[in-house]
This record gives sequence, C-alpha cells and structure tokens, in this order.
Amino acid sequence: MTITVKSAMMRTTAAAAVAAFGATAVAADEITYVSGAVGNAVEDFKTIVAPWEEATGHTVTLVPMPSSTTDQFGQYRLWLAAGNGDIDLYQTDVIWAPQLADHFVDLTDAAADIAGLHFPSIIESQTVDGKLVALPIFTDAPALYYRTDLLEKHGADVPTTWEELTATAQMIQDAERAEGDDDIWGFVWQGNAYEGLTCDALEWVKSSGGGQIIEPDGTISINNENAIAAIELAASWVGTISPEGVISYQEEDARGVWQTGNAVFMRNWPYAYGLGNGEDFAVAGLFGVTTLPTGQGHDTSAATLGGWNVAVSKYSDSQDAAISLAIYLASEEAQKTRALVASNLPTIISLYEDADIAEQQPIIPQWKDVFLQAVPRPSAPTRQDYNEVSTLFFSAVHSVLSGNEDAATALADLELDLEDLLE
Repeated sequence: MTITVKSAMMRTTAAAAVAAFGATAVAADEITYVSGAVGNAVEDFKTIVAPWEEATGHTVTLVPMPSSTTDQFGQYRLWLAAGNGDIDLYQTDVIWAPQLADHFVDLTDAAADIAGLHFPSIIESQTVDGKLVALPIFTDAPALYYRTDLLEKHGADVPTTWEELTATAQMIQDAERAEGDDDIWGFVWQGNAYEGLTCDALEWVKSSGGGQIIEPDGTISINNENAIAAIELAASWVGTISPEGVISYQEEDARGVWQTGNAVFMRNWPYAYGLGNGEDFAVAGLFGVTTLPTGQGHDTSAATLGGWNVAVSKYSDSQDAAISLAIYLASEEAQKTRALVASNLPTIISLYEDADIAEQQPIIPQWKDVFLQAVPRPSAPTRQDYNEVSTLFFSAVHSVLSGNEDAATALADLELDLEDLLE
C-alpha cells in the first residue's frame, strides 16, 4: 500500500490553524508528549506533528510508554499525583477521563470551534463535570481479521458466531498442519492479564447476551450463565486453536503471529490493517476484516469502544503551546494525516467520506459497520473505581484461561469482590 501525504498543503493548513487559535509564541517551546506506542507509532507521530512544528517553531518530544494500557495508566497516575511539570501532554484512553480529570486543563473554550466536528458521544465521554478535559484524536473498535486465501482454499465461510469460528479455525488449522505447516494456529487474540483482556472478554460476554460486567445503572451483572459459557468457550481455545502462550499475548504479540502468516483469524484493532498489508509481510493482500462474532444464539456483535485522546497537564510549564498542539492533533488536518499513515479511525465525522482516505485506506469507511457495534467499558458507572473494577475482571478471566479455576467459581467470586469495592 502506498501512502501519500501532501506535506506542503498540510504546512499551510497548520499555519492557518495556529493563527486562528492565537497560539503562536514569541519563544519556541519543547513540548513533551507521552503515549503508548504500537506498530510504527513513533515514526507516524513525527509525520503528524511536523506541520505544527514548522508553523509554530516549537518542537515535540514523544516519550513512548509501555504498550500495556494498564501499565500506562499506572505510570500516568504516579506522574500526575506528583504534579510533574516536565510532561505537557498525555495521550489518554477513552475510559480515563473520569479518573484523571482533576489533573487536566479544561479545553472547552479553546476547542469551541472544533468540538462540533467530532462524534458527539466521544466529546461527551471526555467531558467531566462540564469540563472538556481531553480532545479526541482517533477512535477505535476491534474487528475479526481473517485469511481470505485459507478460507477459500478450504471452502469455509467467514464465521459469524464464536462457535463457528472455533470449528472453522480448528478445521483449517488441522488441514494446514496435515500439509506440513506446523506453525499455523487457528485464532490469536489478547489473553494477558491487562486492560486488553478486559476488552476481549467484554466482547465475548456482551455478544453472548451476558451483559456489560456492570450495567449503565450500576447493576453488577457479570455473574450469569451466558457470561460463564462465553468465558469457558474462550478457555477452550487455549492450546487447541490458540497457542498456550496466548494467555501472555498483547496486541503486538497477536499481530506478530498474524503477519508472519501463522494464524487463520485474529482479533485486533484497526492499526494492524495497514501494517499487515506491508510489502514485507506474508499476509499482505490475503486478508479481510469483519465484525466480531456473536455467541449462544444472539445476533448482536460487540466491539469494545476504544480510542485515544490528548489532555494538557495542569502542571505543564508550557500550557499555551501544549493547548495549541492538542487542538491541532484533534483537527481535521491532523486526523486525516493520521488516517492515511496509520489507518487510525477518525473521530471527525466528515473524514469517513474523504476521497483520499477511501482510496488509500479503504478499511476506514468499511470500519463504520464495526464502529456501530461498539460497546463501552463500564467506566461511566464506576468512575474513579474503574481501574480496580477492570483489574478484578481481567484477573478473574485470566484465572479461567490459565486453568486455575472454572468460570462459574471465578465469576461468583468476582461478583462478591465488585460488591465490596462499589458498596
């Protein structure tokens, strides 16, 4: 896939945007931006911020964080609790706003001209007690990646249920191994004990009629027969259609197996699409994506709502420049560049109709169907307790995947733990 970015046009647009925001500074600042980094995120970020740097004279240093969002969140809380003024901007998960809001600048007035361009639900998710504490830079919803060549070779359809996926993955895996491909696996996903497992397991449970762990009204719903069955089915994948080591996989681990041609199916986020079509990878041009399966006779898919935002630290020593960069990163120009170079989903509605994006990243307009199935994690009803809720949930699920206890016992204990935490 060839990516073309019209850099001259982007520089002009960035300069105009900076002038409109009144953010040009007399002295140049060096801005520190912290963010998780997967795939080519570091190099992509340099491309995205280059027009803003040229227009303002400021420079941006990206400090890459661990790919685990759980580890990122823990480090962010330490820095913010200490009032660390060395860090100007934080790239934040969509679920973190209620937990970190007190440490971030209110961007309501500064972003007044661009907030209306974004999906209203995403702006709402970043608004806490009437304050817009982070601006969206891209959204996320995972999908099922599948090998078109292998499905065609073995006469299989794209699975629409978890049960079909289990059977199809096993059939193709067995057939390919019989032909000598001992490295092939049926399905790779994220099974490590971290926030990513909360996302995966929420999808299994929700799409099987098992609820959302904790419902929007605060009801703890996770201990039910459908949720138990969904997690038991996932546990059955370990060592059969998925490697034993999948219980330590994060996104990049799954992508590594997939891109080398060693998996039939993969659950992952949009960033893996553009990377998988790179010239050096075995799956380039040989895969498609679709909505995640459903389970237990239910007909509604579930894709965990993800996405990333940028927040300005109250403790920043360069707040004006940091606010300018935040607004630029949330702008149409920067989001278009990000879509083109990284296949990230825009949060600006009009970009889903953009001709350049449709031509160079056709996955983005296709992903609208996936995004329509997005389900939020229970951060709204649990607010400050969400991180503890998620840790309890993914730890319980991981215990089942690891074979340490059955799902019925794990979810019964989880229910009691959640009641103790939230009472």
